[in-house]
Amino acid sequence: MQSAKIFSGTGSQQLAEQICKQYGAKLGKVNIQRFSDGEISPIFLESVRGDYVFLVQSTFSPAENLMELLLMIDAARRASADKVIAVIPYYGYARQDRKDRPRVAIGSKLVANMLVAAGADRVITMDLHAPQIQGYFDIPVDHLDSHAVFIPYIENLRLENLTFAAPDVGATNRIREIASYFNAEMVICDKHRKRANEIASMVVIGDVTGKDIVIIDDICDTGGTLAKSAGLLKEKGARSVRALITHPVLSGKAYENIENSVLEELIVCDTIPVKKESSKIKVLSVAELFAVAIRNAYENKSITSLF
Repeated sequence: MQSAKIFSGTGSQQLAEQICKQYGAKLGKVNIQRFSDGEISPIFLESVRGDYVFLVQSTFSPAENLMELLLMIDAARRASADKVIAVIPYYGYARQDRKDRPRVAIGSKLVANMLVAAGADRVITMDLHAPQIQGYFDIPVDHLDSHAVFIPYIENLRLENLTFAAPDVGATNRIREIASYFNAEMVICDKHRKRANEIASMVVIGDVTGKDIVIIDDICDTGGTLAKSAGLLKEKGARSVRALITHPVLSGKAYENIENSVLEELIVCDTIPVKKESSKIKVLSVAELFAVAIRNAYENKSITSLF
């Protein structure tokens, strides 16, 4: 009899366990073997023949997380799984979504090609850096929205002068949707970069005097942009500044930058494991959201309400 089975790569073990708890199933048994030179060899320790196999793995750094997922997809396909669904809470390489300069790779398209070539039948992911990446796939992509997790949290804050801030012009559509939901104003932090992770200049478009600012974004990498945005908003007269970020990449001096910033708090999702504790960082789980998406995908039900 066909059934749904959920397995996890090493990068998303904790989230996968929470997803299974919400789903009401046990996490499938898989052994991720490694040779002495680091080569990866996944082995499913139970039959997946004729089953819907859901593989939970975020593809954050190092690149082994992506390679591990590709090999798991291949192993499931060769073990005669009926459907193989890649559940990728954080889709890495999404920032490389176009040729913004000559002679550069489009990494997000390459990753999409590899997932399809490995044998994935479907992808379930959340808050792609660029929504149009869905079009890089020739298989269905379910693109979940973190607003389902963030909105209840913001409502509980009961901020008097709630105003949303877009960290750059490209994020305006995302911010406009949630600002419209709360019937709140929005401002834009327009930034110009010299190179990746380095800001040359930044200006605030809109009035923030006396406002309680909530910055919404999909990725926090080094935290430099976020810290600078928060500082500038406070300089312009904001009463408070906090940020809600989906994917806590948090590389380099990110924790130091966040701790030393004027941010009241940084709220993140557990799409990527947070490496260490911080007095300013709070984690919200997306496990229930993904559990519902997995169940509806298995039962061929709509998941529109999760977008």
